[in-house]
Amino acid sequence: MTTNCLATWKIIEEEVEGAIDFQKKKLYKLGTRIIPNLTTDDILQPNDFPELENHPEFRYEEGVLSGMLTMQTILRVTKNQGQEEIL
Repeated sequence: MTTNCLATWKIIEEEVEGAIDFQKKKLYKLGTRIIPNLTTDDILQPNDFPELENHPEFRYEEGVLSGMLTMQTILRVTKNQGQEEIL
């Protein structure tokens, strides 16, 4: 990949990572509003907490995070495939 292309990928990766971090914080804030003593690890396993599992807003925001993580994976695979084609 060219230097410009790699720089563009870096910007994209940083922006996606920032969006994911924001969504994780949003989800944690929402989760602790529902169950005050939650940890960041608890947020990753909401099925352990019926209050979260059955909370529509929490489930929606969890789905947004899941979609973002999926997109991040797709972008990484796409980047790696592009690098392999050049080699």
